[in-house]
Amino acid sequence: QVQLVESGGGLVQAGGSLRLSCVASGSILNIRTMRWFRQAPGEQRELIASITSTNVPTYADTVKGRFTISWDSADNTMYLQMDNLKPDDTAVYYCNLLQHMASLWGRGTQVTVSS
Repeated sequence: QVQLVESGGGLVQAGGSLRLSCVASGSILNIRTMRWFRQAPGEQRELIASITSTNVPTYADTVKGRFTISWDSADNTMYLQMDNLKPDDTAVYYCNLLQHMASLWGRGTQVTVSS
């Protein structure tokens, strides 16, 4: 059984930075894609970044150039470095694991950016 646990959210001023972590435990396959989503109040969940098992990252236009996704295979942890944060980045951030036709979610971590 795979578990995903996010951490690192909080309150930050516009222009600041946060680093989110997602620790994956259990059976993590060699072929997988890890993703970060976010969901603002009243909005649909939005895919913002993904990284493949060969460490190829992709980003949504809304975060490109400001956010960096990475994966540390030593401790099965995915990171999202978020720089130059904006009030529009306020949301609950979720990590997601795609492997073997399964899509698994963490519980999310709140990020609030004040203006």
